[in-house]
Amino acid sequence: MRNDFLAALAALAVATSALAAERPQDRWSLADLYPDAQAWSADVAKTEAQLKQFASCHGHLGASAARFRQCLDLEYDLFKRYARVSTYAGELEAEDTGKSESQALNQKAQVLGAQVGEDTSFVNPQILAIGKARIDAFFRQEPKLAIYRQPIDDILRTAAHTLDAKGEAIVAAFGLSQGNAGSAYRILANSDMPWPTVKLSDGREMKLDQAAYTDAREAANRDDRKKVFDAFFGKWKEFESTIGVTLYGAMKEDTVYTKVRKYPDSLARSLDANNLPRSVYEALIKSANANLPTLHRYFRLRAKMLGVAEMRYYDIYPPLVSGGREYPIDEGTRMMLEAVKPLGDAYVAAMKKGLDERWMDVYPRPRKLSGAHMAGEAYDVHPLLLINYTNNYESVSTIAHEWGHAMHTYLSNKGQPYATSQYATFVAEIASTLNEALLLDYALKNARTDEERLLYLGSALEGLRGTFFRQAMFGEFEERTHALVDKGEALTGAEYTKIYAGILRRYHGEAQGVVKIDDLYTVEWAYIPHFYNSFYVFQYATSIAASSLLADEILAGKPGARERYLKLISSGSADYPYNLVKAAGVDLATAEPYDAVAKRMDRIMDQMETILVRRKTSY
Repeated sequence: MRNDFLAALAALAVATSALAAERPQDRWSLADLYPDAQAWSADVAKTEAQLKQFASCHGHLGASAARFRQCLDLEYDLFKRYARVSTYAGELEAEDTGKSESQALNQKAQVLGAQVGEDTSFVNPQILAIGKARIDAFFRQEPKLAIYRQPIDDILRTAAHTLDAKGEAIVAAFGLSQGNAGSAYRILANSDMPWPTVKLSDGREMKLDQAAYTDAREAANRDDRKKVFDAFFGKWKEFESTIGVTLYGAMKEDTVYTKVRKYPDSLARSLDANNLPRSVYEALIKSANANLPTLHRYFRLRAKMLGVAEMRYYDIYPPLVSGGREYPIDEGTRMMLEAVKPLGDAYVAAMKKGLDERWMDVYPRPRKLSGAHMAGEAYDVHPLLLINYTNNYESVSTIAHEWGHAMHTYLSNKGQPYATSQYATFVAEIASTLNEALLLDYALKNARTDEERLLYLGSALEGLRGTFFRQAMFGEFEERTHALVDKGEALTGAEYTKIYAGILRRYHGEAQGVVKIDDLYTVEWAYIPHFYNSFYVFQYATSIAASSLLADEILAGKPGARERYLKLISSGSADYPYNLVKAAGVDLATAEPYDAVAKRMDRIMDQMETILVRRKTSY
């Protein structure tokens, strides 16, 4: 679920060597979903048959409590089956984004998904027509309906934004064309982009695709870093107009649905999907800007440690300390298992089960989807994790992150019926970033030298920058650009670049002389895939704020802290996500958790500066 902001990917040379060493246990087992495409097609046929059967519920949902339950049981069973079908097709394509057979399978799944949406679109209007009083009576008469209480209440809550049955059917029909802009971007960015080749100072020639860029931007040689940034963002600049069209298309789509659903703006519609108060978004952006001095302190420390007089944008990614050691995947998983022990034996055992049963695809390969993610929609099977592991500490941090998602899914599926098993992104990134915090604590406690401690502290500092400040910055960019599109203004690629440049430079303190950013690099927005999933990234920032507070309490052994956290990640969508997090002890509509992130960064920098002084005086 993170791509650009955690540098856990590989250069092509590393990918080749990793692939050569790949073992059977380093590949996931998609056969756990379906043994082959024929079995997948059989389940597609079952889903289509269920849709025909479900048509008999049209107009009869309110006939009786028994009929209401029968229809809901059928609806959620077909949703569950479709989720499995979709997961298989999506992850099969992720294995090789250039394989036409997998693309065709995934496209078929998307068509089926649109059909599922269209053929079940009558449900919400009919539930509203039945009315809360009669539905409440159904729940009293039929105890087995209890598992649907939360989703039904959510439908009743959104009455003002739900159309009549005919209107919902029309909206659902457009689901077939939904997301096309993001699909086009995905293929361009991962398969069809004509990536440039650069020659580095050591004589290596590198094809600078996304995986290679995330590795090469860490180069120790500063001239190499500049060459990498110039070539990589130069290529995105060539496609600035095209990608401007795809992003504008995605935002226009959001605006259309916003108007149809009668929301004041796209942000309001997005937040209301999970009943999130707007004050959460506002508190995040306000607090991130208020704490920019901490971010600027980090950049100044980075410049000092890198020995550069003027910090440039291409100086952001090289590690502050050369790690020197590698972390093979077996060592990485061992560290992760040790790190999560504060969460209890049952948590550790469940994670080990997943490792033993090959839930994870480990190494990069040509045309494999870049980045890392966890796919957890297959309720009756298990989560799947796509990783691009490169044997560095950031790779260890990445698997800890993604396994946090996997354990969240595993525990929610175990603790909840399917109807309330799926959790919101607002909660999801808490589980992943809390695992990272536990990993850092373990790594620091077991570090053998000051150099190793600096490596871990520097990695944590960069993680906080990337997950809190960078994602808040993205959130501000989304808020600004969506607001313009909602007002009917046209945006070109050049205009996106202009808006992004202003925000980017403010966050990085260019006016204060903190970081100098070349004009070319302000096309970076075109490289960020998350913008095609509107108002998604801000939840990374809110989540790391929550997980920082929760991790501190767990590591300190605060009574009840672990239990509250495990309850949170076992609750799925049994309540609204803001309420679940607040019950765990964190109110994300206030400044406190966001200010705590800045304080944590300041504490880390204090530790690093103490080590640097000690190291200097020892010479």
